[in-house]
Amino acid sequence: MNRLRGFLNSYHPIVHTLILGTVMARAASSMSLPFLAIYLARHTSMSAVMIGIVIGMGSLAGTVGGFIGGTLSDRFGRRIIMLAALFGWAFVFLGFGMVKLPILFMLLNMLNGLCRSFYEPVSQALMADLTEPAKRLKVFSMRYMAINLGVAVGPLLGAFFATMNGALPFLITGIIYFIYAVTLYALLIAFGIKKIEGEKKSSVTFGSAVRVIRSDMTFRLYILGGIIGAIGYSQVMVTLSQYLEQSFVDGVKMFAILMSVNAIVVIAMQIPLTRLVEKYTPLAAIVIGNLMFALGDVGFAFSHSLVWLIISMGIFTLGEILNYPAANMLIDKLAPEHMRGTYFGAQTLTNIGHFIGPWVGGFLLVSYGGNTLYVLMAVLTITGSIFYWRGSIRQMMLKNTSKKENF
Repeated sequence: MNRLRGFLNSYHPIVHTLILGTVMARAASSMSLPFLAIYLARHTSMSAVMIGIVIGMGSLAGTVGGFIGGTLSDRFGRRIIMLAALFGWAFVFLGFGMVKLPILFMLLNMLNGLCRSFYEPVSQALMADLTEPAKRLKVFSMRYMAINLGVAVGPLLGAFFATMNGALPFLITGIIYFIYAVTLYALLIAFGIKKIEGEKKSSVTFGSAVRVIRSDMTFRLYILGGIIGAIGYSQVMVTLSQYLEQSFVDGVKMFAILMSVNAIVVIAMQIPLTRLVEKYTPLAAIVIGNLMFALGDVGFAFSHSLVWLIISMGIFTLGEILNYPAANMLIDKLAPEHMRGTYFGAQTLTNIGHFIGPWVGGFLLVSYGGNTLYVLMAVLTITGSIFYWRGSIRQMMLKNTSKKENF
């Protein structure tokens, strides 16, 4: 009990609120979004390539939205941006369950990407605002574990509800996001978010933000590494479901199992791996994580049974655990205090990879098959480490130069 009380007192109540809300929201969205490609294939006449484009448009919209939302949150506060995104999400998922035309699916998924790009970086920036630097890696890791707690149950629930009604998972998700938005609004007011925002707001403008980002070569190298990683990662979140449905009996159920395996491994391994990673640099975690991604992709390429697919997903998931919190730490260390929201928002430029990935993946899957697709993605993912390495070396050199000048 004392340990639990100490844990609760170690972080601001808003941080705990956002982490708990993340569990609920991700459980809801993972009931529906991973099955969107299958839903579109079954209920529309769209080809695999067109489905990839429709899904990828969400990430393309998020590429612009993250920078805008992050900059607005630095200037006007985190609360308004987060709540607008959550209410927008509720509308998106209710729409997914009701519309039929491909163009409407595309527009809704673009709005989905916009909402995600507003909410994710702003909530991360708020968590960092309310947490001392030494504890931020643990906060980012807890947030990532919360995401996967939700994802652990979401796909199985989605597969169950989809057997009853294909649109039902989307409708349930929309309702849950609406409830979360209303609840978060009340809690933010209760815990004095207006006072916090008053202390954290800055006079940053879009012009000044663009100039800083354009001049920050280290940040651009990190983004290039993230884009490459996103291209590879999207093959598991989007293309894998189509590959399994084409290549295996009960491919949809297998995909649901793999998504839950992904989440369970994160839940089981997040804490011990985070403790281990704290002893090393974020760069080392990213490089090893990309290697795990690549090994998992090779496994997907040559697995012929559910057992080997599960092993491959487990290896791939170890890469996630190492990679994503470490990437957030690189951005947190790089960002000026008054522009944290802007930097986390601009980090969504990696969504370019999530836009390119489904389209390229759909093309490679149709033209060359899953084996070629995942082997190529393994090679591509490893190359992304080069950009992170160059960015980290450059940042280290700049810090050393600055220390010498101050001395």
